[in-house]
Amino acid sequence: MQINRSIAVLASVFLSLAAVCVPARSAGVDDAVKAGVLKVCSPGDYKPFSFALADGRFEGLDVDLMDALAGSLGVKTEFVKTSWAKLMDEFTGGKCDVAAGGISVTLERQKKAWFSTAYMVNGKTPLVRCTDVTRFQSIEAIDKPGVQVIANPGGSNERFARANFKTATITIFGDNIGIFNEVLSGRADVFVTESAEALVQQKLLPGLCAVNPDKPLQYGEMGLMLPRGDVVTKAYVDQWLHLIKANGEYQRIAARWLN
Repeated sequence: MQINRSIAVLASVFLSLAAVCVPARSAGVDDAVKAGVLKVCSPGDYKPFSFALADGRFEGLDVDLMDALAGSLGVKTEFVKTSWAKLMDEFTGGKCDVAAGGISVTLERQKKAWFSTAYMVNGKTPLVRCTDVTRFQSIEAIDKPGVQVIANPGGSNERFARANFKTATITIFGDNIGIFNEVLSGRADVFVTESAEALVQQKLLPGLCAVNPDKPLQYGEMGLMLPRGDVVTKAYVDQWLHLIKANGEYQRIAARWLN
């Protein structure tokens, strides 16, 4: 009798510790199928990957990819607006099944979530005024006294800036849409972001130029954020990505937004 009570107490303690130690996790494709909706967390401020429109809709490369993924599951897509600073907490807190929108694969993020196979190589590239292209050709050239570096908060762009620029002045600017005008107007000199975004913004804002986007300052990959430990979701999404690249669907989606 005493042994049974001891076992029961130990089991209760173990379950309590497990509840504390195991973080809340997002849902996955199984839950999406059951609900009939694939919920996608996305900051929605990152062209050409994901951009939130005034009417609440989202558009972009990752948006089209998520619509295609949802279609393969026979469900609808629902985008959940978040921010780069809140992305991980809201994802692991269960607000969505996957996260997308130009998310860089990093080891820091990998500690809390899984990633799909990378769907794009996309390294860090300086975006500057076109008159300054020859001036800012390297990290060393940027990291000098008097250079104003700007970055958006909570993501890999901020981490890159803080890790590499110790002498230049770093300003964290909360509006990832308006940040480009800060460089264009001269209030900042350099914004280091992924090459795809730099190329898109130089088309949208004449006077801005991407510096050597084909030779980025740092190698980077884009992936879809998946629930950590969910091997079913990981296997399904990786296979789906493999197939849409093999049949040309991915290339058609990417061409719409990158060309």
